[in-house]
Amino acid sequence: MSRPRWINWALAAGAGALALTLLLPTSNRTEPKPSAMQDNPHQEHASKQRLKVQDIKATDLLTRVDAKQHLGIILDKTNTMTDAQLTRYINSLQDSHGHIRSIQLLNVDGSSSKRFDRAFKQGNKLEQQKLNYTLNLAKKAVNKRQTFESASFPLGTEKYFVVGQPSTDGKRAIIALFSQSVLNAVEEHQRKNLRMIPYPREGKFKIESVHPDTLNKITVKTGHDNANASHFYENEIVIRFRQDPGERDMRIIRSDLKEPSVRKLGYTYVFRSETMSYKQLREYFGGKWNPLYMEPHYMYLTNEKVAEQPNIPIPNDVLFSDYQWNLPAIETNRGWNITKGNKDVIVAVVDTGVDLNHPDLKGKLLEGYNIVNPASKPLDDVGHGTHVAGIIGAIVNNNEGVAGMSWYNKVLPVKVLDSSGSGTTYAVAEGIIWAADHGAKVINMSLGNYADAQFLHDAIKYAFDRDIVLVAATGNDNTERPGYPAAYPEVFAVSATDPDMSKASYSNYGDYVDVMAPGSSIASTYPDNQYAALSGTSMASPHVAALAGLIRSLNPDLTNTEVMDLMRQSVIDLGEPGHDKFYGYGQIDVYKALQAASGSSAPLQFWPQHVRQQMDNTLKKYIQ
Repeated sequence: MSRPRWINWALAAGAGALALTLLLPTSNRTEPKPSAMQDNPHQEHASKQRLKVQDIKATDLLTRVDAKQHLGIILDKTNTMTDAQLTRYINSLQDSHGHIRSIQLLNVDGSSSKRFDRAFKQGNKLEQQKLNYTLNLAKKAVNKRQTFESASFPLGTEKYFVVGQPSTDGKRAIIALFSQSVLNAVEEHQRKNLRMIPYPREGKFKIESVHPDTLNKITVKTGHDNANASHFYENEIVIRFRQDPGERDMRIIRSDLKEPSVRKLGYTYVFRSETMSYKQLREYFGGKWNPLYMEPHYMYLTNEKVAEQPNIPIPNDVLFSDYQWNLPAIETNRGWNITKGNKDVIVAVVDTGVDLNHPDLKGKLLEGYNIVNPASKPLDDVGHGTHVAGIIGAIVNNNEGVAGMSWYNKVLPVKVLDSSGSGTTYAVAEGIIWAADHGAKVINMSLGNYADAQFLHDAIKYAFDRDIVLVAATGNDNTERPGYPAAYPEVFAVSATDPDMSKASYSNYGDYVDVMAPGSSIASTYPDNQYAALSGTSMASPHVAALAGLIRSLNPDLTNTEVMDLMRQSVIDLGEPGHDKFYGYGQIDVYKALQAASGSSAPLQFWPQHVRQQMDNTLKKYIQ
């Protein structure tokens, strides 16, 4: 199976450790040993610089795919609107999608044109000329019923791009100007979290650099292949109509297709015919019903000589197949055949908060709490927490953005870090205790420090004693020094891998590491209804937290220690056989872990506690 087309150049980058600070990384395929860069700060900086650039490139790609999807939706929704309805709709859209700075809707015959602009920096005269020239090129293209997409260009301090798209009938078109301020945000985010710069003195905390053992002041000077769907059912087709067919329409379709079977999921229909091939079905629906889109119903093919396996779900989220290499790499799709999660099993994200209005997280977020400012909601003013939350719980199969690992588990946002990505030990400890007291079954902590703080450890013990699975990122300095809270014995420590299942070069390591998970160039949700690719052990940790949530959804009788043992024993072993300091026990395998949790292949120690007790009682009777 081939990699997604972006992975060849995007093997990399990082987000993950806190002072307490966010934990982020680096990757370079030329390093023969995980610790090779430890004594060469120039080489490490160069590697992190490459990773940062790769994440920015990946994010650029994500913004463009997302932009083109939005334009198709706008064209479809505005087709029959009055002027007043159109104005309200576009204003609302731009309110919630601040990066869409200009929208022009026009009839290709020139009879009508409406433009909606939001304020943006015009740039200098030369940059303004470039903008006007690009918009004219877009207009010429759509008038010829052709799509248009520009390269990125600067306007002041931000980058922009223009997209033009004609409607499917060729009568109308849309031209839009998109801000790429997210690229600046990702760059700044990664510079801090990859430790490419001395820790910034910003926010309300005065930062001092000290040795974690002696507390002496120091001077800081430097900061599996994607299973792309390629096979499909020959006599089935997936259809999304522009408007749901009524009873009369469905009677016509059933008659024309000689009583096909029909299934509906969300906005889409799956039609199965006993007499027509996919090609014939496509010709029928395309010629008679003009749907919004048509596509094959993809399937997983197995060897006929082996036991039949269930079909692997391929979600329709726009960025999944080409950009989310991480989920197929850990067999998430196969795991969904066993469980997709449970809304009653809550995964807390103790982080920078979450974008509470992101459309790809709608309905998945609980109210949460803001430790930094209790009077405010736990809104994300950094981006890190939103990205982490999307890895766990972005809505699956909504034909938008990315897919999270869990379809149904709720995410509980707990903001413990301020706008600089920093927080006190007290704030983080308070956030852990708050999450423990408000229903969390799993807590993800993509944050850390190298100092062993007893107060934080007490909070960890408090949550652990309440049967909560605690998961934390190890850090992104390619060091063996234990990072906390990951190194506490009650915490499940996670380091990061690249798409080739090697240790990411930025990832911390050591005997305390439990498992590995994908961490490089991970596509996920980002504030202001956007998407970004970030790297780091911060991105690896929520994969494991989500897996713990799925396990507890499937088998709620397992204790936290049993869940942790199960995840250690159901891995893909990497590095030296068994546990080693560079790979822990290996990379998580969602399918294998859920199989074990279901009892179908579980060792005795992973059977539910009440079942084991019943077996013990029966055995005692025989012994007596």
